Amino acid sequence: MQSQIQSSSPTKSLLRTVLDAMLIPFLAILTAVVLGGIIIVLVRGNPFLAYAGLIQGSFGSARALSETSVWATPYIFAGLAVALAFKGGLFNIGAEGQLALGAVATALIGYALPEWLGIDIPAIIHLPLAIIVGMAAGAFWAGIVGFLKAYTGGHEVINTIMMNYIALNSISFLLNGPMKDRDPNNVIARTPLIAESARMPVIFDGLRIHWGFVLALLAAFLVWWMLSKSTLGFEIRTVGLNPDAAKYAGVNVKRIIILTMALSGMLAGLAGALEVTGLNYRHELGFSIGYGFDAIAIALLGKSHPLGVVLAAILFAAMRNGATRMQFLTQLPVDLISMLQALILLFVAADAIIRYIYRIRVQSERVVLTRGWGG
Repeated sequence: MQSQIQSSSPTKSLLRTVLDAMLIPFLAILTAVVLGGIIIVLVRGNPFLAYAGLIQGSFGSARALSETSVWATPYIFAGLAVALAFKGGLFNIGAEGQLALGAVATALIGYALPEWLGIDIPAIIHLPLAIIVGMAAGAFWAGIVGFLKAYTGGHEVINTIMMNYIALNSISFLLNGPMKDRDPNNVIARTPLIAESARMPVIFDGLRIHWGFVLALLAAFLVWWMLSKSTLGFEIRTVGLNPDAAKYAGVNVKRIIILTMALSGMLAGLAGALEVTGLNYRHELGFSIGYGFDAIAIALLGKSHPLGVVLAAILFAAMRNGATRMQFLTQLPVDLISMLQALILLFVAADAIIRYIYRIRVQSERVVLTRGWGG
């Protein structure tokens, strides 16, 4: 009898921890939805019809589910990238540039490699190679920031913002110059289509959902396992919470900082790689605008937990995908969705407001997002 009580106690404790972690995001979403409904009423709209259209457009049919999954795929990878950096005490605002760089590198391998080699490359080689190059590009770009943080004390927030400018403007030059599609009818800054051998197959015929969504769920599990069960994950979390204590315990803090940023950039680069190989089949200027910055909100809403990131990514994807149907039914502007996202993020980030409204006790756990200059 005593052994049964002891075995059930950790399960109950884990369940309570999960519920406590989900409580604030859930109440933040609920509060934002209520306030959003009030705003809809003020602009003479019907909130019930608006939210019904939002749900219908996101989950109301097989095609709606497919499109929501398509939106969720880059959100999951980019959210995991930011969340992983958070766990290491770093603030990766460069997911936007890392994602775009991964996309353009994947596109280059996708369309140019068969031309360079003069042969048709089997899909079993070409597709993984294109994806790996995109991941490597994102990892390299973020790893530079990690190196600067570790060895010079340069703050990762400033450096990732500056690296975004370098990456996005360099890509603009490439897509308007050396990598531009030379089709005489093309006037858009984009690459040529990648070869068939570099394309990710769809899961269901007639729908756009591809195997990248499954890879995103697998990546979330692997990130959770690494952070929770592996020595590397323990070192990342230790450095994130207290680098001085980690150094005293024998952890190579500089190595972990660089590795954390590189892994974060790798996930962002993978998001861009899968958008090229699984959806667009080319890289087009501006296709990824907003993914990297939405990822920050997704990581915050998910409390930097991989499962929370997946749920937050699906929520954001559903709002984006359902916005068109909501607008069609109510004639409300699509910008209302951005307002809802902003309200959700506001209440999650300023959780003291939610705790005050719903009389919730302050938890003792503290999440370290980033440390001070050269910390």
